[in-house]
Amino acid sequence: MATIHGVEASPDELRALALTGYGHFTSMHVEEGGVRGFDLHLDRLVSNAKTVFDADLDRESLVADIRAATVGSTGSYTLRVTMFDPAINLGNVGTVTARPVPLITIRPSHAGELPPLRVKTVAFQRDTPEIKHVGLFSPLHHRAAAKKAGFDDVLFTDPTSTNVSEGSTWNIGFIATDGTVIWPDAAVLPGVTMALLRGVNDRHVSKAIPLDQIDRMQAAFATNASIGVRPISAIDGHHFDSDAPAIAELQRAYAAIPAQR
Repeated sequence: MATIHGVEASPDELRALALTGYGHFTSMHVEEGGVRGFDLHLDRLVSNAKTVFDADLDRESLVADIRAATVGSTGSYTLRVTMFDPAINLGNVGTVTARPVPLITIRPSHAGELPPLRVKTVAFQRDTPEIKHVGLFSPLHHRAAAKKAGFDDVLFTDPTSTNVSEGSTWNIGFIATDGTVIWPDAAVLPGVTMALLRGVNDRHVSKAIPLDQIDRMQAAFATNASIGVRPISAIDGHHFDSDAPAIAELQRAYAAIPAQR
């Protein structure tokens, strides 16, 4: 069920989102009523609403809406909060005072451990990469093309510098030979999972990563709220050790981060 303020969304409300597609969202992994980095997800919604709609969201109201949508839900699942204004359309966008509302949806989480990813690179930069917006056509189009080419997903590189940036819906990190965790210094979405991992210890750095230098890395991994830390076994024709101890260490560190109720 898709709800807005605890009430099932109407066809007219959903039509506005489907036909105009103007909004932003965050997805979080819920485990027994708790979310790792819940405050960071709320921060994202509040910040993005200011940028996208020039609107100030009420955090307490957001939390109340999320709680109302999850009453009776147990176990693990993925919860998505999409902020949009049902009154905005292609003709009036930017000319009316926006009043975004939270569309809350729940879907099952993947059960079991996910296999390592094999990704294909493509020179591309997402539109407004710092915003987690609903414009997913291009990333998903590139993902589909990568799958047709025999890969699991796509990894973007900067069209000008060829430096590695991010995946279709995830951040990428690398493990250097000395054990340092390197995150691309590039225009990417500031992921919640990435932020949580960077807070675990001081062995994380940001650095430009040219595509032709990934063979200097010991291992690579993908992160987002739904998958946690997922090994990457190949980027194009270069293979990584998906069983590297450093990857398992990151997975343990992430699992040890306490969830917020």
